[in-house]
Parts: sequence; structure tokens; C-alpha cells
Amino acid sequence: MSSEFLWYIPNTVEPGHRGDDTTTGWGSIEFSTDLARTAEQHGWGGALIGTGWGRPDTFTVATALAARTTTFKPLTAIRPGYWQPAHFATAAATLDQLSRGRVLINIVSGLDNLAAYGDTRSDPAQRYERTREFLHLVRRLWTEEDVTFAGDHFQVERSTVAPRPYATAGRAHPTLYFGGASEAAERVSAAEADVQLFWGEPLDGIAERIDRLKALSEQVGRRHKPLEFGLRITTLVRDTTEEAWQEAEEKVAAMAETGARELTWTGNRGTAVGQRRLLDLAARGEVLDTCLYTTPGRFGGGGAGTTWLVGSAADVATALDHYRKLGVTHFVLSDTPYKQETIRVGDQLLPRLR
Repeated sequence: MSSEFLWYIPNTVEPGHRGDDTTTGWGSIEFSTDLARTAEQHGWGGALIGTGWGRPDTFTVATALAARTTTFKPLTAIRPGYWQPAHFATAAATLDQLSRGRVLINIVSGLDNLAAYGDTRSDPAQRYERTREFLHLVRRLWTEEDVTFAGDHFQVERSTVAPRPYATAGRAHPTLYFGGASEAAERVSAAEADVQLFWGEPLDGIAERIDRLKALSEQVGRRHKPLEFGLRITTLVRDTTEEAWQEAEEKVAAMAETGARELTWTGNRGTAVGQRRLLDLAARGEVLDTCLYTTPGRFGGGGAGTTWLVGSAADVATALDHYRKLGVTHFVLSDTPYKQETIRVGDQLLPRLR
């Protein structure tokens, strides 16, 4: 099975995201377009565009970038709490037609500023059950006509989406990515996602989760093609192993100085199972497997910034190939400064992986 290599484009109006020292342009169409075109020119299939209340609307940004690129595929993060399924299915199918099949979707169920946008589903079990219904109904709306559905969270009656997604011989609709490490999240993924997206855990943790998700797929009676697996992680690549580790340690030292203390997690970031799994890795050592650096999580790294793969292009390519041997075929990578590293990692790492 061929691999998908994606980058990351920050969706924010404020400079300084994950230490990027660019001072101007954040939040402008010119800035984001430049990042997307740079990714396109340096071997990336597309890029993840994050979501969160208080940021620019992710779907609008993705639409603008699709219109200004040729092959770039926006992996568009969306939340079921923001969208009704039929509204989303129509919007995504329209963009998919306009871009000739370049839409990828990342479904996010983690807590956000619920009160600000009127969401009432703070209970994890309710949120994940709603996400399962959302994915199930969106798939039906993309592939069936005259859909009637009455669930606990969503209802439609005689609903037909027009236009349909841009279908090809191997693709009926946009690929649906989904993350989450809790039991409830994994059951959703096993039943309804196309790709389960992992954060940067050691190989043994990823292997364990892949085995569990395959077993869960059978338990929940999965009706779709087999679940695929992806990795979202920071990759710090330099010309030599020594240069990479020196740069990684300098970055972490700067994070420690800025934070002045180890990170104290609050809200969902402190309780989310996937995030806690990453933070707990530091107890096993600063460097796991061949080059998985756990220390950033102590000083401000969250999500994909909690663990880093550090080394030369050969070092990091070898590490990623170990994940690929486990069955991971989708890779969403990043480092900062974003534009500089889009070029460096694209030119030095991707040829080794391909």
C-alpha cells in the first residue's frame, strides 16, 4: 500500500506558533498560500489544517488554499459540535468536486470552548457516540440517495446531497481521519473512520494499538474497507545526527526558560487519554526507540509537539520506516519555522521514504 505524506499549516492569526519566529503575515491568505504552495513544491501531498474556537474557520481556509494550489490536499480538521452532518456533507462534497478530489477530513472530538459555540456535549461518552453517528450519517449522505436516519443525536429525512463527492475508481468520497486513544474513541475509529491517526508513541505502543484496533474492527462489525493507520509527529531533521540533537536540546532549553517550570495540564489536555500517554513516556527515558525525544512534553509540548523524532534525514527516515513496517501508511509531519522546515524536511527526508 502506498504512503501519504502530509505537512502541517498553522491556522492562527498570532505569530509564534510552536516557536516559529516569523513575525508578519499570520492569518493572511498570502501567508497560508505561500506555505501550501511551498509544501506542494517540495514533495508533500498536502497538509493538516487545525481547528479550534478563536482561530480562523478551518473549512474556509482549506477552501481558499485548494483554490490557490494544484495538487495540494487540505486535511481539514472539523468538529461534529460545529456542524450538522447534512450541512457538512454538502459543503465537503462541493469542495471535493471543485478541487477534483483533493479533500481530506480530520474529525476532532476533543473538548474545545463548548459554551462559546453552543455545544452541550461535554461528557466523553456522549461526544464519542455523537461522533460515531456523525461519521455514519456523513458516509451514507455521500454514497446514498434519499437518506432517512433517526439517531440519538442527528436526524434527516429523505436527504440527498448534491453535488456528490468527486469519485474515482479507488475513492468514493474524502478520506476520514480520526484520532483518540480512549476505549470509546477507538471503538468509533474501528467502526467508522478510514484512518486512525496516532501521536508519536514508541513502536511497542503503536503496535499494541494497531492490534487492538484490528480486533475492535471485528467486534463492532466494521462495514467498510479495513482501517488504515497514520502518525502525526514533529520531525526535527538536520544535516547530521549531532546537529539535530544540539538543535533539539537548544529548543527544549528555550522552552524550559520560557515556561520556567514543567508544564501543568488543565482541562481536556490534562485528562485526554492520548495526551496523557505521551506525557507519561518521559518516565521511561528521554530517548525511546532509536530517536524519539520525550523531553519536549515536560516544557510546553502538547499534541504532536509532545514527542519529536530527532536526527539526520537517514535517522528519521529509518524511524518512520519502522512505523511503516507496523502498518502505518499516513504520515503528518511538521517542525518550525514552518516554511524553512517544509523545504528542508521535504527535500531531505521524503526522497528517502519514497
